[in-house]
Amino acid sequence: MPRFYLPPSQCQDSTLFLAGREAHHALHVVRLRRGERVAVLDGAGHEFLCEVQQYDRDKVSLGVLETRTVPPPACRITLLQALPKGKVMDFIVQKATELGAFRILPLLSEHVVAKLGKKEMLHKSEKWQMIAIESIKQCGSAWLPRIEAPLTPTEFLARKEKFDLALIGSLQKDARHPRECFHAFQAERGRLPEAVCVWIGPEGDFTPAELEAIRAGGALPITLGPLVLRTDTAAIYCLSILNYETQSPGSKSP
Repeated sequence: MPRFYLPPSQCQDSTLFLAGREAHHALHVVRLRRGERVAVLDGAGHEFLCEVQQYDRDKVSLGVLETRTVPPPACRITLLQALPKGKVMDFIVQKATELGAFRILPLLSEHVVAKLGKKEMLHKSEKWQMIAIESIKQCGSAWLPRIEAPLTPTEFLARKEKFDLALIGSLQKDARHPRECFHAFQAERGRLPEAVCVWIGPEGDFTPAELEAIRAGGALPITLGPLVLRTDTAAIYCLSILNYETQSPGSKSP
């Protein structure tokens, strides 16, 4: 079934309207016709089963047949991703969305190659949000991750945000397997974490000063195995593990 996206403010009535990019996709890519059924996601936990009622050159009218509410993920995962060069961040946003990241925040660490002005940062953030929208349409997630404007590690740490568990991908000798961190948390708290962040460094890793500050802020170093991974591979590796470890035992596949 084709999926489309509308923000929550446009999903309040029994009739929904696709316009702009979504209408173009519906009319010229999917080639919808009257009576066909589609799903509309609002990115805030709702999926609407709809039937095409009318359409013209730039608008599609949909009648809502059923509304499905999807609870938020049991654990809200924040990906703190050092900004890679080129279009690698596009790929990371796409895969992070598919892997259930709740929020993605690009980091401007010392070793980041890409240097962005304020105007370009805004443009990039808008582009990444559109990539996330296309990703939830592809994978069917009812929750759209929030893409924040890039910050330096120091700027983010100054916010003093609270997480049940903060982790950092690390090549340091004292790094532990992620599972050990989750088992230790569960043994101490008697539950799984509900808010986790993971720091992923750039090619060349964070600087020693950055690593010291991040660890002083409470992040636990985790190993990503014996091989040195590219930053995009490291992000996917970590999110895959977090996605698995934060599920309740009964929901995990054997």
